[in-house]
Formats: sequence, structure tokens, C-alpha cells
Amino acid sequence: MSDDARRGAAAVLHGWGGAVSSSAEVAPVRSVDALRAVFARARREGRSVALRGTGCSYGDASLNAGGIVVDLTPFRRVLAFDPATGVVDAEPGVTVEDLWRLGLPHGWWPPVVSGTMYPTLGGALGMNIHGKNSFAVGTLGEHVEAFDLLTPQGDVVTCSRDARPELFRAAVGGFGMLGAFVRIRLRLKKVPGGRLKVTVHAPRNLAAMIERFEADRADADYLVGWIDGFARGAALGRGVIHRGDYAGPEDDPEAAATLALDRQALPPRLFGLVPRTWMWRLAVPLVNDLGMRAVNAAKFLSATLAARRKPYLQSHVAFAFLLDYVPNWKRSYGRGGLIQYQSFIPADAAERVHSELIRRSQEAGLIPYLLVYKRHRRDPYLLTHAVDGYSMAMDFRVTASNRGRLWTLCRGFDDVVASAGGRFYFAKDATLTRASFARSVPPAELAAFAALKAELDPDNLLQTDLSRRVFAFAAAPAGRRTGGSTD
Repeated sequence: MSDDARRGAAAVLHGWGGAVSSSAEVAPVRSVDALRAVFARARREGRSVALRGTGCSYGDASLNAGGIVVDLTPFRRVLAFDPATGVVDAEPGVTVEDLWRLGLPHGWWPPVVSGTMYPTLGGALGMNIHGKNSFAVGTLGEHVEAFDLLTPQGDVVTCSRDARPELFRAAVGGFGMLGAFVRIRLRLKKVPGGRLKVTVHAPRNLAAMIERFEADRADADYLVGWIDGFARGAALGRGVIHRGDYAGPEDDPEAAATLALDRQALPPRLFGLVPRTWMWRLAVPLVNDLGMRAVNAAKFLSATLAARRKPYLQSHVAFAFLLDYVPNWKRSYGRGGLIQYQSFIPADAAERVHSELIRRSQEAGLIPYLLVYKRHRRDPYLLTHAVDGYSMAMDFRVTASNRGRLWTLCRGFDDVVASAGGRFYFAKDATLTRASFARSVPPAELAAFAALKAELDPDNLLQTDLSRRVFAFAAAPAGRRTGGSTD
């Protein structure tokens, strides 16, 4: 049987956090023709199709209950790379890891990376990911020169800021609803060496954290904050900021040598003793309120001591991909997994709104065990999550006993966020309702996106569990229900 005609196998797929799942046919593809054939078969059978890479979205963004999920990870060739300009042409299954391994020996680093190196480029662009440098360079889409989009009707449309600019603005961050990226041209970032100069700050509360971000963002290359979710009162929002700046020869005598790939590898053992692959098991006894309260307190104390020391040098990989230090760390959360609630709030309301979210979680007895804080700038994409302000990502452990209360808490958060002019992020979401999403996006932008959906996908072939939950598209394939919460 040819690759174009091969059917996939039924499987239960999970969001990356492990808290949501659904069953679907999983169909691997490795070419435009194979993907076009899946679209045609799905239309004949009256089924919906979702696009999936390595499955790094925390929630249900790449799940499709009862439908077809296209596995794009075999569609993974680098089509061209110019070491002189840092421009890469790649297929959608190429990963962030593939990109840095390709570019770094020549002095190039991906312009925007997530907290893990394993997402695919197609998935990253579909979510328009941001990184620890979002305040300075924006989202991933701002570094893409062009892409080819395969529509559900089988057409390949080349998009750039000059060719189909309205589709360019909508497909970037369009969560895979308008078509599949089959070629992406990306500009990498020139770096002076293989390491960053890292400075540590330990702000005493959220106001002090924001003050430090504002003071540093004009000349820093990277800024990322961690917040202690257990701290209350005058200490609410206390935490750590890590500032990273590119280290050239003036800061790092080994700047050129550390561009080598073997100088970037994460250590096989933590503290020189414990294999990284064991760490999630050793963390299990700590993943509860008592244990994480102690971990957070110890981390803040350690940061206050580190802030008194001189900056230190750290490899790009070690600074960028903290989530990869402990393989399978999410398993330490237990069978229920975790969800992440990430809100993006304009700068003038960020301290008030994010303090309110922390307080609400404390009052509900549902403390986020990890909170990450970032500064952002606006971008031009239609359904962007980016604001001129701050995001706070809150990781919650999910159990059988707290699941209902946790979803209720997050939907209460939605009201606070939407009322402040905030935005949400599809790569992380598991709880957002259609009504809350609609409140967060200007009606004209929703209408423009829906119009492109009707033009390119009139049968609504492309769907996910997420899209049915948050977006009221007008049409549906024959024989396919479009259910999903609307409240």
C-alpha cells in the first residue's frame, strides 16, 4: 500500500500535561502528497482532521476525538540552509532541537525558542510561540520570511508579508485551522558565542519583579521570572529573575569554542551524582503542597544568595531548555497530570491582575507549584496572545478530587483576565470556554479569521478538541458533530 493511501492506527492521545486525552486515528505523513491524500480521504468519509507534531501543547490543541490526527513528525527534512545568512527552509516536522543543532556551529541560534527543545517548527508557528526574549524580539512569526500552506482543499498557497499578507497574519498563531505548513522559511539569530552571561535577581514581591523587568528590558537579551506561589501578604509574588545576555569574546574567552555541539549537551547527571532520567522519580514525594512549599522557599533563599554573586556563564541549551533537564518530569505529578493556566495582561494592569490570580488560587487551596513570569510586546498576528505587558504561567497538579474545583477556578480566572483586556494562549490552554475566548479577541479579528476559514476550509475539515471548545465555526463536515462547550 502506498504512503498516500495508508490508514493510520487507532490510539489514545494525551495533551502534554497528561490531564486531557481522546481517541483518534493517527495517520503519519512525510510529504505534501501524503497529507493531501489524508485530507481527501477525510472529506470522502465525513471526518475531521487535526494536525499534530510532537504533542508538546499542554492541553487539547492537537487532539481530535473520533477523527483523524495527522502525525507530521516524519515530515522532517531541512530543505536548505545558508550559513552566511542564517536562513533555513524546513518542513514542518523539523524540531527546535534540529534547528539549533544545524545553526549553532555556524554561529546561529533559533530566534525564539520554547522551554523545551522538542516542539516541531510547524506546531511552534501554528501556536506562534514566544520565549524568554519576547519583550525584545517578539513571537516566532516575526522571524518567518515565508511559508507554503497546504489548504484542506489540496491547494498549496505561498504566503509572506507581500504575498497573501492577510493569510500570513492569520495562519501564524491560527492553531492549525486554516491549513498545514509544508515549508517554512525562517531567519535564525546570529550569536557571538555559545554561552550567555547570566545575572540573578531576587525581587521581594510582584511589584519589585515588574520594576526589575522594566529596568532591564531595554538592554537585556533574555529575561525570565519564577514566582513562589505559596508566598503571601507583603511577599506575594516574590521570586527570581534570570537575565541572560549574549557572551562574546569580551565576556567569554571560550566564546567561539562553545559553539561546538558537544559544549551544549545537558549534563547526564545532576549535581554530578544522580542520572537525569531518575530525577522525576525522586521528585514524586515532593510534589504535594508541603513538599512544594519547602522547594519554593529553598529556591528563593538560594536566589537571594546567588544575587549577591557575580554573573556566571551558561550554555544556550542549559539556559533555554530548563524543562529538558529532567526527562519526563511531568510524571512526578501523578496519574492526573497537570494543566497550565497562562494569562497575558497589559502592563498597566499586570500587577493587579496577576496578584489577584495568585490570591484566588491560595484561597481555593489550589496552589500552582510552578509560576513563570515573562515580559512581552505586541505582534501583528490576527489571533495573537501577545500583549504589551506580562504573562504568568501557572502549573497546577490535577487529581481526581480537585479536577472539578480546578476547572471552576480557571474559569473564574478567565473573567478577571478578559475584563482587564488580557489574552490567552492555545499552546497551554485546557479549560477556556467559547464565551471567554470571544471576550478576549476583538469581534473584527474573530470575523476576519472566520472568513478565511470559510474560504480555505468550507467543510470545516480541520478541527481539534480545542477548536470545538473555543471557536464557533459555521460549517461542519457531513456526519461529524461539532460539539464543545459554549458556556
